[in-house]
Amino acid sequence: MPLPDLGGRIDRWPRDPRVSPNSELGGGRGRETSKVENEVFAQHGGEGTRPITIAQAWEEFLADARARNLREPTLYKYDLLSRQMSRFAEDRGLRFLTEFDLPMLRKFRASWPNQNLGALKKLDYLRAFFRFVHESKGLDENPARKLESPKVNPRPTMPFTPDQVADILIACEKYGNKCRGGRYRGPENARRIRAFVLLLRHSGLRIGDAVTLERSRVLGDKLLLYTAKTGTPVYLPLPNFVLSALEAMPRTSEAYFFWTGESEIQSATGDWQRTLKAVFRLAGIPDGHAHRFRDTLAVELLQAGVPMDRVSMLLGHSSIRVTEKHYSPWVRARQEQLEADVRRTWEPVFPGTKGTPEVHEKAERVN
Repeated sequence: MPLPDLGGRIDRWPRDPRVSPNSELGGGRGRETSKVENEVFAQHGGEGTRPITIAQAWEEFLADARARNLREPTLYKYDLLSRQMSRFAEDRGLRFLTEFDLPMLRKFRASWPNQNLGALKKLDYLRAFFRFVHESKGLDENPARKLESPKVNPRPTMPFTPDQVADILIACEKYGNKCRGGRYRGPENARRIRAFVLLLRHSGLRIGDAVTLERSRVLGDKLLLYTAKTGTPVYLPLPNFVLSALEAMPRTSEAYFFWTGESEIQSATGDWQRTLKAVFRLAGIPDGHAHRFRDTLAVELLQAGVPMDRVSMLLGHSSIRVTEKHYSPWVRARQEQLEADVRRTWEPVFPGTKGTPEVHEKAERVN
């Protein structure tokens, strides 16, 4: 049942009309759910609104997320979390969001298969959901705020070497020519895969953004990365051989380079992830993944002396702190400063004398 349009974030959550003290919901659970509802209602002195259902809270949150024009991959992850939470609640007979107290949230998190950064990101999504409901007066307190963050072993930045990139491009030809499945075969498929790899390598795009890249975003020899909050477009020049590869590949659609626009984005991205996995394996790089192309571009720029803030802008990071977290060890100026600091320790160890420690050691032996 659609909910009323309340104009973004709301001050009052409407009571779910499907819940009533006399209803028989969920195979005879009507009285039990009504009991929970009435207990929460009584905690407020019988004033205000009845407790909201989990489904109702997620419906409002996802509507707000879409209204804020969040990226499609982000919307997908929020939707995935909502479905996982709904299944978890259904297995345990939970209906209202108030039943997700801190102990229950810990059990829900323990059910996640995610680890490291994936677990931390997912916890951020869960916190954002509960923060939204709490600020919208749907909950008296935010239990997700008390969840401790998981320990994360940071993934080291692993750019591809020039030799590895060359091996990957050779593997694109081999895999594309021998692959018999799908819409494209032989040389056409090889050109398509090669163009995709070159785009990832020289644009720094995330794989989902590369898959859904619109033709209209390539203007001359420049790629429109995004529009900054100030309204200023951010462009990245593309090498001529990348532009030629994009032009030479078979035309998937009139609007996109690598996507028909008809399938689900996650499905199309998954297809490309599987293709790249096979290419990496053929190139002898079993731990290769698409994000390493992004690392390769970032490290290449930093080692060429491009300032961190400009690299952050090209990568589309929300803050320069994100860029520093992943790429600080690769900043050329910092490495040069580190080397200069070490060399300064080689200066004369005896005040008022000249020469290196080795010279003084030799002089002492002579004397």
